[in-house]
Amino acid sequence: MSRPPTAAGAAAPSAVSRALPPWAALTLVTLAGVASAAQGAANAELGERAGNATLGAVVNNLGGALLVGLGVLALPSARTGLAALRRSRLPWWTYLGGLGGAAIVLAGAYIVPVLGVAVFTIAQVAGGSLGGLAVDRAGLAPVGRLALTRARVAGALLGVAAVTLAQLGQPVGDLALGLVLLAVAGGLGVALQSALNARVSAASSAAAGMVVNFATATPVVLLVAALAGALTGPRPTWPGDWYLYTGGLLGVVIVAALLVGVPAVGVLRTGLALVAGQLGGALLLDALLPGGPGLRLPVLAGALLTLTAALVAGRGTGCRQGPGKAVPPAERVAARERPGAGGRLVG
Repeated sequence: MSRPPTAAGAAAPSAVSRALPPWAALTLVTLAGVASAAQGAANAELGERAGNATLGAVVNNLGGALLVGLGVLALPSARTGLAALRRSRLPWWTYLGGLGGAAIVLAGAYIVPVLGVAVFTIAQVAGGSLGGLAVDRAGLAPVGRLALTRARVAGALLGVAAVTLAQLGQPVGDLALGLVLLAVAGGLGVALQSALNARVSAASSAAAGMVVNFATATPVVLLVAALAGALTGPRPTWPGDWYLYTGGLLGVVIVAALLVGVPAVGVLRTGLALVAGQLGGALLLDALLPGGPGLRLPVLAGALLTLTAALVAGRGTGCRQGPGKAVPPAERVAARERPGAGGRLVG
């Protein structure tokens, strides 16, 4: 897919994102899914042992924000990316991607104890698949507009079916419709997070995309934790196990992988690959951790089927905007400043 040149002064999408073939992007995102499974387990155990479910999310986001901040201070290229972002004149709402990540982390902390992991996971993936189809069709991600083909719809449905298969035998809590819909909305938020963060990254740099993600998400997580009494209640009992505090580092890895995956294959396929990795990571944790349930064939089948869904969704994919070629959002923004653009978005 050829891309029109960007305007002078506007940052082009990263060379890595443009050059990375789809199979490599899907592989990286799948590995990031394994990291996501470890992150979720660490955050959940930390919150439980510290005495408040939101404390795991607080440590996760503060750790990630600290690492990204240190990276900005240490790397001149990161500061260059932020300067390019200031010049890009992206719409204000493109900076809100981190809210989706904050929403799903906080929702999980409160919804999982009621619905159970199985129902929450299925609802989240259903929302993420629906959101992936929608944002890809709208062209919010740098890959441009992706048509709503039968292959993409089939891939989304297959992904939900695969996750349902993986959750067979898991305990089910109280099926409250409102909480199920909140979990679906959380999945939609994650799809928007992936698209908007990638759009910010395409207009500047991956480092800038990560800065915006954590700068948006962390204050929200802290506010919710404060309202829940996690920051003002009884003093937490912090465990001494170091691995419980790795959520922030794993979060940075996950966000970075998504910033690479979305420009290469779109939001839907990136989300499906991430879920496949999460199921694979959960399988490894179950098999390797002392006292775990061991190898569960439904989870293995679900992981393989979800990865198949990501491949199915890519069959016959074309990036088109009307009858012409796709125009990635970052480049449409840059086009506003070209002579004769009239201050309007192209397309």
